[in-house]
Amino acid sequence: MKADALRGHLDPMILAVVEAAPLHGYAIMEALLERSGGELDLPTGTLYPALRRLERAGYLASEWSTVGGRKRRTYQLTSAGHKMLATGKTEWQTFRAVVEGVLRPDTP
Repeated sequence: MKADALRGHLDPMILAVVEAAPLHGYAIMEALLERSGGELDLPTGTLYPALRRLERAGYLASEWSTVGGRKRRTYQLTSAGHKMLATGKTEWQTFRAVVEGVLRPDTP
């Protein structure tokens, strides 16, 4: 999938992956890859700056934890993150409907 196709949609996808449970960065990358059927193979240079941006915006909170004997930063949604995710889902549904309407118009 082209990186520019993700523009504006990556943040809600990250928030959706973290919605169920706190995850560390690599687990977020794996979840995005799995949920997308292998289409979202994000480089760390894309994911980690997005995680930092979402944390600075107050949508994610992080803390250090030990996972498998390794110290890792674990991210979880904040209440603002839950609200942002709900907004992102609504915006996605609208965007999807618009694109579907243009690409697959109903024929009489």
